[in-house]
Amino acid sequence: MPVTFRLNGDLVTLDDAADGVTPLLWAIREQAGLTGTKFGCGRSLCGACTVHLDGRAVRSCVTPLGAVEGREVHTIESLSPDRSHPLQKAWLAENVPQCGYCQSGQLMTAAALLSRNPAPTDADIDAAMTGNICRCGTYQRIRRAIHRAAAEIREARS
Repeated sequence: MPVTFRLNGDLVTLDDAADGVTPLLWAIREQAGLTGTKFGCGRSLCGACTVHLDGRAVRSCVTPLGAVEGREVHTIESLSPDRSHPLQKAWLAENVPQCGYCQSGQLMTAAALLSRNPAPTDADIDAAMTGNICRCGTYQRIRRAIHRAAAEIREARS
């Protein structure tokens, strides 16, 4: 059954061979060829597969492809093709990535946070990022990077 939706701004139609229950993650990776979104646990527990659905951070490993019909999905590839997004720059400046596996999910969750809260507190960041597991333990750097990106975004708006 075909499912049509916007993926990173482009209208796409992907095949849902499992009649509405193919995980969005696999459709994005296997059919659309966008491999930045990672498979971690497959149970919505680690956050590696986080994408935006209509502007909200969701776990694509448990989001059925059929649920995105007519909706807007954004993956890590949509942040910036040249690493110029404030979060990407802040991630590099704060040396956040180590193994890098969780980073696309971390970035997408942080981007959703900053889109609704341009000046998050530490508590806001901790609450938003809960459930995004970093096996390397770079949580303090992630928090600093989010603050750095938020400041850049606020400065650009003023």
